[in-house]
Amino acid sequence: MADQTYQLHAFFFPFMAQGHMMPMIGMAKLFASRGIRSTIINTPSNASLCEKSIRKSKNIELLLIKFPAVEVGLPPGCENLNQAPTLEMQGKIFKATTLLEQQFDELVSEHRPDFLVADMFFPWASDVAAKYGIPRFVFHGSGFFPLCASLCLLRHQPHKQVSSDSEPFALPDFPDEIKFTRNQIPSFIKQEVETEFIKLYRAAKESERRSYGTLVNSFYELEPNYADHYRNVFGMRTWHIGPISLVSRDDEETYVDEHGVLNWLNSQRPNSVIYICFGSVANFDDAQLKEIAMGLEFSRQKFIWVVKREKDVEGKENWLPEGFEKRIEGKGVIVRGWAPQLVILNHEAVGGFVTHCGWNSILEAVGAGVSMVTWPISADQFYNEKLVIRVLKVGVPVGVQRYVQLVGDSIKKEAIGKAVKQIMNGEEAEEMRERAREFAQKARIAVELGGSSHNDLTSLIQELKSHTCRS
Repeated sequence: MADQTYQLHAFFFPFMAQGHMMPMIGMAKLFASRGIRSTIINTPSNASLCEKSIRKSKNIELLLIKFPAVEVGLPPGCENLNQAPTLEMQGKIFKATTLLEQQFDELVSEHRPDFLVADMFFPWASDVAAKYGIPRFVFHGSGFFPLCASLCLLRHQPHKQVSSDSEPFALPDFPDEIKFTRNQIPSFIKQEVETEFIKLYRAAKESERRSYGTLVNSFYELEPNYADHYRNVFGMRTWHIGPISLVSRDDEETYVDEHGVLNWLNSQRPNSVIYICFGSVANFDDAQLKEIAMGLEFSRQKFIWVVKREKDVEGKENWLPEGFEKRIEGKGVIVRGWAPQLVILNHEAVGGFVTHCGWNSILEAVGAGVSMVTWPISADQFYNEKLVIRVLKVGVPVGVQRYVQLVGDSIKKEAIGKAVKQIMNGEEAEEMRERAREFAQKARIAVELGGSSHNDLTSLIQELKSHTCRS
């Protein structure tokens, strides 16, 4: 029997991909800051990322489990979706996660947490939680709008009522008029063939129904109609506790400006720089990267461009137009590899963001008050684009028409340059920027004492303490 002074213990188990791991690590830190003993479960190759992030945190620890890479045909140490450049390898990552249940069960049995938060891609976590009589919460890594959109497609299947892949259709019974084409929705939703991923996705949805509820990295004021829709129409128990990026900003604390990115930003006028980054999984071929480079030149806009490419053994970069770096001296910076996105977005010189529309990036831009050029590729990104463009009205589309799994849809330099100029210059750009600033203010209030996200987390903690007392 526990009382209200009892320290709750929580397990946090993220899916092995940066876009899922980082917000859940931030979530664990958030719970730990509220007095909850928090334990993150992860694998050896991902441990350094966790350790770096939690090293200054109290009430938080890390437990490791073995990732069965070799057992499913992956190279030893391949334990993260970001290390899987092909669809075949990504499929094996998902297959490996189905083999983690026994190890996770043993950890729960040994440490006896009071509740657990497990990624949507671990549907068996609901069975483990039920076995030990503890609540299991689902974490999707998405907001309310994309969650509602995906459930609407699954429930009503409006994509089956159109005659071609390019014919628009509206989402029925939706708070706003939102239209898609079949080309823009995930392949696993419109496929008739029962693939392994479709089986996993359906198992995840069924598991969510059996869970205690869902934790959403969002705040009520960002998407109130969709928070209500998810709860009232789809019947989901949810708590909004974000934006987590506003309470977990490690890259600001640790970044060393070796390449002079921040020094260069410090020399630029407010709202004069466009930031371009497509996340950790999305990729582009050489031809598309050249179009992006030429589009940036065409826009005549100053920029910071993050690219996941290195020079070849001869020191050449075939993805850049000849003489490009010489021509952009003083006008732009190319960052090869990782960049401190939160630091850059929150710099006063940055006035726009070309993004793949990953949910974490959307929230980070919202939290920084930066408007966006949307370039979705896969996952929930086309849903997120509609939220940015149609509902929040803080962005413009670059014109992507087709969902692809890994390599982005082909966009020409003229469209890229036009979108960049539209988001950075003119009366419309300033109106979008002002709306973005208003959302940033609402985001900051939401996570502060008395704010909507702070209150939702407080309510949840009190409910969990009462549940523990009754156990």
